[in-house]
Amino acid sequence: MVIITLRLIRNFEYRSIKTIPIREVDTSQTVDAFIAKLKSDLKTTSGIPPPFKTYNYDTLKISHQAGGFKANDIVINLEGDEALILPGEKTLEECGVKSETELSFFILKEYLSYKENPVTKW
Repeated sequence: MVIITLRLIRNFEYRSIKTIPIREVDTSQTVDAFIAKLKSDLKTTSGIPPPFKTYNYDTLKISHQAGGFKANDIVINLEGDEALILPGEKTLEECGVKSETELSFFILKEYLSYKENPVTKW
């Protein structure tokens, strides 16, 4: 069981991000099972604004690991998708998730759109 930080990214351009700690994460579960659990738990977790609770997140990407580097982009690391986006059929452990890993949770279609034109707005 590990502790991770989850970055809920609701909007890339306007930097709508909410960060929450997730305790007692079983890294032997598949990414798909973890996503399903996250979606279920988000609806009842206190301290999260309603727009973040009901958003239809579908993708997890490793943003940062303890002792590693952080990306220059304040919203999300736009590089290394092949290695950092977690495939649903693998376990979290197989994907390299360990204690103090920071994961971004977002909609893939919106991420790909932002990646083509990474401009932030206010």
